[in-house]
Amino acid sequence: MDTKGSVTPKRVYRVEGLTKEYRMGEVTVSALRGVTLEVIEGEFMVILGHSGSGKSTLLNIIGGLDTPTAGNVVFGDEDLSTYSERQLTFYRRDNIGFVFQFYNLIPNLTAKENVEMATEISANPMDALEALEILGLLERQDHFPAQLSGGEQQRVAIARAIAKRPGVLLCDEPTGALDVATGKIVLKALVGVNLRLGTTLVVITHNAGIGEIADRVIRMVDGTVGEVIENPLPKAVDEVVW
Repeated sequence: MDTKGSVTPKRVYRVEGLTKEYRMGEVTVSALRGVTLEVIEGEFMVILGHSGSGKSTLLNIIGGLDTPTAGNVVFGDEDLSTYSERQLTFYRRDNIGFVFQFYNLIPNLTAKENVEMATEISANPMDALEALEILGLLERQDHFPAQLSGGEQQRVAIARAIAKRPGVLLCDEPTGALDVATGKIVLKALVGVNLRLGTTLVVITHNAGIGEIADRVIRMVDGTVGEVIENPLPKAVDEVVW
Protein backbone atom coordinates (compact mmCIF):
# COMPACT_ATOMS: atom_id res chain seq x y z
CA MET A 1 0.00 0.00 0.00
CA ASP A 2 1.24 3.50 -0.83
CA THR A 3 1.52 5.29 2.49
CA LYS A 4 2.46 8.69 1.11
CA GLY A 5 -1.08 10.02 1.49
CA SER A 6 -1.41 9.06 5.14
CA VAL A 7 -3.03 11.77 7.27
CA THR A 8 -0.96 10.92 10.33
CA PRO A 9 2.36 9.53 9.08
CA LYS A 10 4.12 7.10 11.36
CA ARG A 11 7.70 7.79 12.40
CA VAL A 12 10.05 4.86 11.75
CA TYR A 13 13.24 6.44 13.09
CA ARG A 14 14.07 9.31 15.40
CA VAL A 15 17.78 10.17 15.32
CA GLU A 16 18.86 12.50 18.11
CA GLY A 17 22.25 14.18 18.58
CA LEU A 18 24.12 11.40 16.78
CA THR A 19 27.89 11.64 17.08
CA LYS A 20 30.53 9.24 15.80
CA GLU A 21 34.25 9.61 16.43
CA TYR A 22 37.13 7.44 15.27
CA ARG A 23 40.65 7.32 16.66
CA MET A 24 43.38 7.35 14.00
CA GLY A 25 46.64 7.24 15.88
CA GLU A 26 46.85 10.43 17.89
CA VAL A 27 44.03 12.07 15.96
CA THR A 28 40.30 11.91 16.64
CA VAL A 29 38.16 12.10 13.50
CA SER A 30 34.53 13.19 13.85
CA ALA A 31 32.41 11.44 11.21
CA LEU A 32 29.07 12.67 12.66
CA ARG A 33 28.55 15.82 14.71
CA GLY A 34 25.19 15.90 16.48
CA VAL A 35 22.92 14.68 13.67
CA THR A 36 19.18 14.91 14.37
CA LEU A 37 16.48 13.82 11.91
CA GLU A 38 13.39 11.64 11.44
CA VAL A 39 12.45 8.99 8.89
CA ILE A 40 8.75 8.58 8.12
CA GLU A 41 7.10 5.29 7.23
CA GLY A 42 6.72 4.76 3.49
CA GLU A 43 8.80 7.73 2.40
CA PHE A 44 11.64 7.77 -0.10
CA MET A 45 14.48 9.67 1.57
CA VAL A 46 17.80 10.54 -0.02
CA ILE A 47 20.83 11.33 2.13
CA LEU A 48 23.02 13.45 -0.13
CA GLY A 49 26.61 14.47 0.35
CA HIS A 50 30.18 14.36 -0.89
CA SER A 51 32.64 11.68 0.13
CA GLY A 52 33.52 12.16 3.80
CA SER A 53 30.32 14.03 4.66
CA GLY A 54 29.21 11.27 7.06
CA LYS A 55 26.35 9.80 5.05
CA SER A 56 27.65 6.20 5.02
CA THR A 57 28.41 6.34 8.73
CA LEU A 58 24.87 7.56 9.39
CA LEU A 59 23.37 4.77 7.27
CA ASN A 60 25.49 2.12 8.99
CA ILE A 61 24.39 3.27 12.45
CA ILE A 62 20.71 3.37 11.43
CA GLY A 63 21.11 -0.12 10.00
CA GLY A 64 22.67 -1.51 13.16
CA LEU A 65 26.04 -2.17 11.47
CA ASP A 66 27.84 0.40 13.63
CA THR A 67 27.28 2.09 16.98
CA PRO A 68 27.44 5.82 17.79
CA THR A 69 29.85 7.52 20.15
CA ALA A 70 26.92 9.54 21.52
CA GLY A 71 23.29 10.19 20.72
CA ASN A 72 20.41 7.84 19.97
CA VAL A 73 18.67 6.04 17.12
CA VAL A 74 15.10 5.18 18.11
CA PHE A 75 13.40 2.60 15.87
CA GLY A 76 9.68 2.75 16.55
CA ASP A 77 9.81 2.97 20.34
CA GLU A 78 13.08 1.07 20.79
CA ASP A 79 16.44 2.74 21.39
CA LEU A 80 19.03 0.80 19.38
CA SER A 81 21.79 1.91 21.75
CA THR A 82 20.30 -0.36 24.42
CA TYR A 83 20.45 -3.43 22.17
CA SER A 84 22.90 -6.26 22.67
CA GLU A 85 24.78 -7.69 19.66
CA ARG A 86 22.23 -10.49 19.52
CA GLN A 87 19.33 -8.03 19.52
CA LEU A 88 21.00 -6.01 16.75
CA THR A 89 21.36 -9.19 14.71
CA PHE A 90 17.63 -9.88 15.00
CA TYR A 91 16.86 -6.20 14.27
CA ARG A 92 18.84 -6.37 11.00
CA ARG A 93 17.41 -9.75 10.07
CA ASP A 94 13.76 -8.92 10.70
CA ASN A 95 13.47 -5.24 9.79
CA ILE A 96 16.18 -4.10 7.39
CA GLY A 97 17.05 -4.84 3.78
CA PHE A 98 20.48 -3.70 2.60
CA VAL A 99 21.54 -2.80 -0.94
CA PHE A 100 25.17 -1.84 -1.51
CA GLN A 101 27.11 -0.35 -4.40
CA PHE A 102 28.60 -3.74 -5.21
CA TYR A 103 26.11 -6.54 -5.59
CA ASN A 104 27.70 -9.22 -3.35
CA LEU A 105 25.96 -12.04 -5.19
CA ILE A 106 27.23 -15.59 -4.75
CA PRO A 107 28.74 -16.42 -8.17
CA ASN A 108 27.93 -20.14 -8.21
CA LEU A 109 24.24 -19.61 -7.37
CA THR A 110 21.52 -18.61 -9.82
CA ALA A 111 19.51 -15.42 -9.43
CA LYS A 112 16.70 -17.40 -7.79
CA GLU A 113 19.10 -19.21 -5.45
CA ASN A 114 20.74 -15.92 -4.44
CA VAL A 115 17.34 -14.56 -3.44
CA GLU A 116 16.47 -17.78 -1.62
CA MET A 117 19.53 -17.28 0.60
CA ALA A 118 17.67 -14.37 2.21
CA THR A 119 14.34 -16.16 2.49
CA GLU A 120 15.93 -19.00 4.47
CA ILE A 121 16.71 -16.68 7.40
CA SER A 122 13.44 -14.73 7.39
CA ALA A 123 10.45 -15.36 9.62
CA ASN A 124 7.92 -14.33 6.95
CA PRO A 125 9.68 -14.43 3.59
CA MET A 126 8.35 -13.57 0.19
CA ASP A 127 8.63 -16.29 -2.44
CA ALA A 128 11.88 -15.81 -4.34
CA LEU A 129 10.08 -15.83 -7.68
CA GLU A 130 7.67 -13.15 -6.48
CA ALA A 131 10.61 -10.95 -5.50
CA LEU A 132 12.26 -11.48 -8.89
CA GLU A 133 8.95 -10.73 -10.64
CA ILE A 134 8.66 -7.40 -8.81
CA LEU A 135 12.12 -6.50 -10.14
CA GLY A 136 11.30 -7.66 -13.68
CA LEU A 137 13.72 -10.60 -13.58
CA LEU A 138 11.49 -13.65 -13.67
CA GLU A 139 12.92 -14.77 -17.02
CA ARG A 140 16.45 -14.48 -15.62
CA GLN A 141 15.86 -16.66 -12.55
CA ASP A 142 18.12 -19.50 -13.73
CA HIS A 143 21.02 -17.28 -14.81
CA PHE A 144 24.23 -17.02 -12.82
CA PRO A 145 25.63 -13.57 -11.91
CA ALA A 146 28.28 -13.78 -14.64
CA GLN A 147 25.46 -14.16 -17.18
CA LEU A 148 23.71 -10.98 -15.99
CA SER A 149 24.45 -7.34 -16.72
CA GLY A 150 25.48 -5.01 -13.91
CA GLY A 151 21.99 -3.58 -13.71
CA GLU A 152 20.43 -7.03 -13.59
CA GLN A 153 22.81 -8.09 -10.82
CA GLN A 154 21.88 -5.02 -8.79
CA ARG A 155 18.19 -5.79 -9.29
CA VAL A 156 18.82 -9.35 -8.06
CA ALA A 157 20.46 -7.79 -4.99
CA ILE A 158 17.34 -5.66 -4.47
CA ALA A 159 15.11 -8.71 -4.91
CA ARG A 160 17.19 -10.50 -2.29
CA ALA A 161 16.80 -7.55 0.07
CA ILE A 162 13.01 -7.26 -0.28
CA ALA A 163 12.43 -11.02 -0.09
CA LYS A 164 12.67 -10.74 3.71
CA ARG A 165 9.73 -8.28 3.60
CA PRO A 166 11.70 -5.62 5.48
CA GLY A 167 9.95 -2.46 6.55
CA VAL A 168 13.06 -0.44 5.67
CA LEU A 169 15.39 -0.68 2.68
CA LEU A 170 18.78 1.00 3.17
CA CYS A 171 20.75 1.61 -0.03
CA ASP A 172 24.39 2.72 -0.11
CA GLU A 173 25.21 4.27 -3.53
CA PRO A 174 23.06 1.66 -5.34
CA THR A 175 23.84 3.17 -8.77
CA GLY A 176 27.47 4.07 -8.05
CA ALA A 177 28.93 1.22 -10.14
CA LEU A 178 26.51 1.68 -13.06
CA ASP A 179 26.30 3.89 -16.12
CA VAL A 180 23.52 6.50 -16.27
CA ALA A 181 21.06 4.47 -18.36
CA THR A 182 21.47 1.34 -16.23
CA GLY A 183 21.37 3.39 -13.05
CA LYS A 184 18.00 4.79 -14.05
CA ILE A 185 16.64 1.26 -14.52
CA VAL A 186 17.76 0.40 -10.98
CA LEU A 187 16.24 3.62 -9.60
CA LYS A 188 12.92 2.83 -11.28
CA ALA A 189 13.06 -0.56 -9.59
CA LEU A 190 13.64 1.05 -6.20
CA VAL A 191 10.82 3.55 -6.70
CA GLY A 192 8.59 0.64 -7.70
CA VAL A 193 9.41 -1.22 -4.48
CA ASN A 194 8.67 1.92 -2.47
CA LEU A 195 5.30 2.46 -4.14
CA ARG A 196 4.17 -1.15 -4.61
CA LEU A 197 5.19 -2.50 -1.20
CA GLY A 198 5.17 0.68 0.88
CA THR A 199 8.74 -0.03 1.93
CA THR A 200 10.50 2.89 3.60
CA LEU A 201 13.44 3.68 1.32
CA VAL A 202 16.62 5.47 2.41
CA VAL A 203 19.24 5.98 -0.30
CA ILE A 204 22.62 7.59 0.22
CA THR A 205 24.32 9.11 -2.81
CA HIS A 206 26.65 11.88 -3.96
CA ASN A 207 24.42 12.41 -7.04
CA ALA A 208 22.20 15.46 -6.53
CA GLY A 209 19.93 14.40 -9.42
CA ILE A 210 18.71 11.37 -7.48
CA GLY A 211 17.42 13.73 -4.80
CA GLU A 212 14.90 15.10 -7.30
CA ILE A 213 12.95 11.83 -7.33
CA ALA A 214 12.77 11.54 -3.53
CA ASP A 215 10.13 12.75 -1.10
CA ARG A 216 12.79 14.32 1.09
CA VAL A 217 16.51 15.07 0.86
CA ILE A 218 18.89 15.31 3.80
CA ARG A 219 22.02 17.15 2.67
CA MET A 220 25.05 16.17 4.78
CA VAL A 221 27.94 18.59 5.21
CA ASP A 222 31.00 17.72 7.30
CA GLY A 223 29.15 15.29 9.54
CA THR A 224 26.12 17.52 10.09
CA VAL A 225 22.70 18.00 8.52
CA GLY A 226 23.27 21.04 6.35
CA GLU A 227 19.82 21.21 4.78
CA VAL A 228 16.50 19.35 4.66
CA ILE A 229 14.65 19.64 1.34
CA GLU A 230 11.00 18.60 0.99
CA ASN A 231 9.83 17.48 -2.46
CA PRO A 232 6.00 17.60 -2.47
CA LEU A 233 6.04 16.60 -6.16
CA PRO A 234 9.03 14.32 -6.78
CA LYS A 235 10.10 13.96 -10.40
CA ALA A 236 9.89 10.72 -12.33
CA VAL A 237 13.23 9.02 -12.93
CA ASP A 238 13.15 9.78 -16.67
CA GLU A 239 12.64 13.49 -15.98
CA VAL A 240 15.95 13.83 -14.17
CA VAL A 241 19.14 14.69 -16.06
CA TRP A 242 22.55 13.91 -14.57
